[in-house]
Amino acid sequence: MPIQTIAGTSASYALLALDAAGNERNDDPDGVGGRLSERLLAQWRDSAPTDVFLWSHGWQGDLPAARNQYDRWIGAFARSVGDEQEMRVRHPDFAVAHIGVHWPSLPWGDEELGGDASFAPFAGAGAQAMVDVYAQRLGDTPPVRAALAAIFEAARTQADAASLPEAARLAYLQLDQALALGSEGVGGDAGADRLPFDPDASFAEATQLGAAFGGSVLGGLLAPLRQLSFWNMKKRAQTVGENGVHPLVNRISDALPAARIHLMGHSFGAVVMSAALGGPGGTAALRRPVASCVLVQGAMSLWAYAPDIPVRPGTVGYCHQVLPDGKVSGPLVVTRSRHDTAVGSLYPWAAGVAGQVAFEPAQAYPAFGAIGAFGIQGIDGATDAPLQPYDGRYTMTGGKVLNIEASEYICHKSGVSGAHNDIGGPEVAHLIWQAALAGA
Repeated sequence: MPIQTIAGTSASYALLALDAAGNERNDDPDGVGGRLSERLLAQWRDSAPTDVFLWSHGWQGDLPAARNQYDRWIGAFARSVGDEQEMRVRHPDFAVAHIGVHWPSLPWGDEELGGDASFAPFAGAGAQAMVDVYAQRLGDTPPVRAALAAIFEAARTQADAASLPEAARLAYLQLDQALALGSEGVGGDAGADRLPFDPDASFAEATQLGAAFGGSVLGGLLAPLRQLSFWNMKKRAQTVGENGVHPLVNRISDALPAARIHLMGHSFGAVVMSAALGGPGGTAALRRPVASCVLVQGAMSLWAYAPDIPVRPGTVGYCHQVLPDGKVSGPLVVTRSRHDTAVGSLYPWAAGVAGQVAFEPAQAYPAFGAIGAFGIQGIDGATDAPLQPYDGRYTMTGGKVLNIEASEYICHKSGVSGAHNDIGGPEVAHLIWQAALAGA
């Protein structure tokens, strides 16, 4: 059974792998085979946990990367001894189980954003190698491969082009159609809450954004591909949440009717967990409410939970029924940080929004922005608070949104994503514990 132990702690977690469609894989590396979830539920019949924590990473492309994040994130949680003691005082029978969900989710890697030319990251590998890499990420269909081949050929032969070559522009439009992402604006689902795709604008805006980072980080002929990759992975996060994690939560509820279930999502993992609450179509039933949900630096729309989006009156966010339907009995907690450039700068660029690449909290909320930069907005009763030290206290209300300003602690930057992955500190772990306590 792929149970991962965390060095320096007594904690462990089950690493449950889902494919791009949300189907649970049965090729566990230990060779046992079968679905890990079934084996876990069978094991828990004899020794049932009181609290099950489900965790979802964001853009981590493989199992080693997912393990690394969960070791840091769940490890910090396990080291919060004071919080665990508080839980045991309230619930002497407290017994915890962790499930880390892995799903194929890499839109691009930082190593692909550091070159000064479109083809630099795969120098020497050839266009076919790049087609193979991106076909795995985007869906290995003939239309996708044909469009990718034309894009990479243009990048190979016209890397220094000042504007997008016509062949590349047409290939990008074909790729966008093949991915079937949609462009419904702020009221769309996770793959469609964007403007209509414009490869020429993407090319030009990425060059400007790259200059803001001190180089051509996002520029070049592959910039529109990175934009499409971002949205394809966001769409996949919704699919994984609706088709994979939502039924898993219901199965755990059926098997462990007394257990409290807690959801945690980071980056695109916030989409996964929001979709798990909503289920297919955003309105599917949960057997019973989850006890808490914490969305850390989420790469999803700030309006996703809104029942009436202020920038488009009469339009609802895709997750607007989650809270009215009572799917979270405890708090729904969201962190935001101005040091997170992945959600503060790259997210609005990916949405195709020129001139909305800066984090400006003093201004009115934008049409396109991420909860990791602005929190969940458009919700009655939502409150705001700063991220507390590891021994600080919070006021959390069941069924309500709490937006946490975390810039003081989520601040250590790495690469073009900024502080996006700075989520393994004791302060974030304490926040997750406090949400669980409020939901207990």
